[in-house]
Amino acid sequence: MVPEYEKHLYAIVHPSHALVASQLEPAQFARHYLAGSIRHYSGKVIFAKVDPSFRHPYFRIDEVLEQVDVHDDGRPKATKYVSVYRVLEHLDFAKLTNLYLSTPEGAVLELSPSEEVQTREAGPLRIFAEIAPVRLLVLTRTNFIEFGRHVTNPDEYHSVPSIVYTQIEFDAEAFLNDFEENPMLPSPLPKVHPSKLRDAILEMKRRPRKPVKGLFVDSSFDVIPYRIVRHGFMFARGDEYRFFRLPSIHEIEKTNYKFWKAM
Repeated sequence: MVPEYEKHLYAIVHPSHALVASQLEPAQFARHYLAGSIRHYSGKVIFAKVDPSFRHPYFRIDEVLEQVDVHDDGRPKATKYVSVYRVLEHLDFAKLTNLYLSTPEGAVLELSPSEEVQTREAGPLRIFAEIAPVRLLVLTRTNFIEFGRHVTNPDEYHSVPSIVYTQIEFDAEAFLNDFEENPMLPSPLPKVHPSKLRDAILEMKRRPRKPVKGLFVDSSFDVIPYRIVRHGFMFARGDEYRFFRLPSIHEIEKTNYKFWKAM
C-alpha cells in the first residue's frame, strides 16, 4: 500500500528565494535542505509555511501540486519548485501561517504570527539585516515598522516591492563610548570594520534627515547569531506586514533546548 502524505507549500526566504511544494513536514523539510539534498548547503535555513488554499495567477501551483507524489519506493516527495523568481512580491502575507528557523545543525524553531509588534518611535539609531530579496545591512533611525514602509516605498530609488528583514541588537551610543576607549575593539557585526561603523554612526548624527545608511552590501545573516536578533522577523509591503515574534532566549531554552544551544 502506497503511503499518503499531506502536500505543503513553503516559501523559502534564506538562503534562496523560492516557493516550493513538498510532502515533508517542516522539520523534515529543513533537514532535507541541509543534509538530504544533492544540492549541498551548510548554514541557516528560514522558510514560511503557506496556507494550502493560497493561489495567485503568477504561480502555477495546481499544476505543480499534481506532480508532487511519492517515489516508487514509498518515500515522500521532498521538493518540487513552483517558482524561484519574484516570489516574495506575489505572496499574500496573510496566508503565511508559521515561520521556521533552522540552525546549520538542523535544529528547528517554529514561530507564530503576532499582532503585537515591539517597536519604538523613530529616533535612536538601529541596525536592520535585510534577508530577502535584497541583503543589505543598514543603519537607520526608522523603527521596526517604518523601515519596511521606507524600503518598499516605490518613490525611493532603492526600493523593492516586498521585503523580509530583522533587527539586530545594537546600542550605538554604547558602541561609540567603547570604541573611543578601545580603538582595537572587535566589531559587533560580521564583516563590518568597527571604524566604518563608527563613521556611519557619526554621519547619521551629522545628517538628522537621512533615514538610512548602508553598512555592507551583504547582511551576512548566515553568520549573524540568532541570539542577537531583536524582536523577530518582518514581512513588509507598504502598510501591509506580517510579523513573527522571536521568543526570549530563556523561553527558547525551556521549550527548544537543541535550538537554544546553537543560537
